Amino acid sequence: MIRVILNGCNGKMGRVLAKLINEEKSMEVVAGIDREIDKFDNTFPVYSNIFSCLEKGDVLIDFSHPSSIRNTLAFCVETKTPMVTATTGLSGEEMTLFVEASKSIPVFQSSNMAVGVNVIIDLAAQAANALGNTFDIEIIEKHHNKKVDSPSGTAFMIANALNETFEQKKEYIYGRHGNEDQRTENHIGIHAVRGGTIVGEHTVIFAGPDEIIEIKHTALSKDIFALGAIRAAKFITGQKNGYYNMKDLIK
Repeated sequence: MIRVILNGCNGKMGRVLAKLINEEKSMEVVAGIDREIDKFDNTFPVYSNIFSCLEKGDVLIDFSHPSSIRNTLAFCVETKTPMVTATTGLSGEEMTLFVEASKSIPVFQSSNMAVGVNVIIDLAAQAANALGNTFDIEIIEKHHNKKVDSPSGTAFMIANALNETFEQKKEYIYGRHGNEDQRTENHIGIHAVRGGTIVGEHTVIFAGPDEIIEIKHTALSKDIFALGAIRAAKFITGQKNGYYNMKDLIK
């Protein structure tokens, strides 16, 4: 039985994760961490301070807020608990903390846990390699009106994968406005849409001379992200110390 500590257990993703883990025969949530400890009637103890958690977990799954990431990593390193995190909106400095922590524990980090999203990232990179600079690249991401960070972490994952193909020579342009904003071939446009209850949609557009190629992923429910995190948790519990991501899971 894999014992899970769920950070952000009372958030939208945390609730979905708790439900799906409860349906897993080989996993159970032994404790939760959340700022609002009494928001729901959970079947496991919930702590507002992660360092107050008394339960021992085989893995911690983190769907929380960037402001808590330092404490979460410190707790996992201190207790030698492998970590799976999909928290987005992180700074470059905070991202380096994962690499540092991975020297002491296994760390699995991805801005998007959906297997399908990571497939389209690979497809987009292959397309960029084949098309080169003869096609302009634009990324459009759509999410619900409660999402606070933009562009999405997934949009950055896509853009970074594309930029690797071009040896980091591309410049990211976030939306466009004005009368003197003509695109150049070294641009990757990234555009964010926020509205309604859109779970998540990412489209990569390759616009070339007289033809357009689009690669698109649409999330129909949050379950796909939770199922990916569960799969990552099962994977990471058997790994040595190190930094892992979706490429390691789906290779």
